[in-house]
Amino acid sequence: GFSQVGAESGWRTANTDSIKGEAAKRGIELKFADAQQQQENQIKAIRAFIAQGVDVIAFSPKVETGWEPVLKEVKAAGIPVVLTDRAVTVSDPSLYVTFIGSDCVEEGRRAGAWLAKKTGGKAVIAELVGTSGSSPAIDRKKGFAEVLAKNPGMKIVKSQSGDFTRAGGKQVMEAFLKSPDAKQLTALFAHNDDMALGAIQAIEEAGLKPGKDIVIVSIDGVKGAFEAMVAGKLNCTVECNPQIGPQLFDLIEKVAAGQKVPERVAVEEGVFDETQAKAELPNRKY
Repeated sequence: GFSQVGAESGWRTANTDSIKGEAAKRGIELKFADAQQQQENQIKAIRAFIAQGVDVIAFSPKVETGWEPVLKEVKAAGIPVVLTDRAVTVSDPSLYVTFIGSDCVEEGRRAGAWLAKKTGGKAVIAELVGTSGSSPAIDRKKGFAEVLAKNPGMKIVKSQSGDFTRAGGKQVMEAFLKSPDAKQLTALFAHNDDMALGAIQAIEEAGLKPGKDIVIVSIDGVKGAFEAMVAGKLNCTVECNPQIGPQLFDLIEKVAAGQKVPERVAVEEGVFDETQAKAELPNRKY
């Protein structure tokens, strides 16, 4: 049983396709539920998986908290749990077996380090935060803040959630650009590419040049981000690889067989800026 958080971005769609495709390739019966960005839908789906007697439950949690009661029910049913992409906070770590996903703190650090190098450590930054309470938003913010702490010439003056969506990114950036101190903004850090792409629209509509008047760094590495870099509107994207299907089912097969697995499995990723975008664009699968 797999509970997906939703289909909020190109990244998430690619993540779903990778998981469904790998299950089909291996002949695994996959019961898939799209939560449409609602935690209560995920909890319902997990309870349905228990009732259906699945062998393993995997899910990408909407937020970090609020999972303990349902995970206790899963444990009581003797079904192992694998977390994907996003972590949870629970008092009992044995409620899940393993987590597979990106190191989102490191992604935040990479975005900050790239921006520090690009701007010579001087930037007035707007931040588009991901879904409030989600582990990627918390961790990416944390990693980015670590770099800022070492670069006193870089400061965040605007920070608000755009909920990881393009529409959210556009709306929040519009509000940022209408504020009295908008003229001082020199950089934008978006927690994902979709919000950055929405912000690019808002910047253009305000008569500014994205990528030039405002330097933009975001996270995910989706095809749309590479297209924006080729067009000179986005400066850098830090890769967060959604194509975890093969690694995920390697883990799930071991878990189902009762084999020992690591508590955390990292996904391999890189950093791409505008200088590499044209060469890399044909290789992007999502």
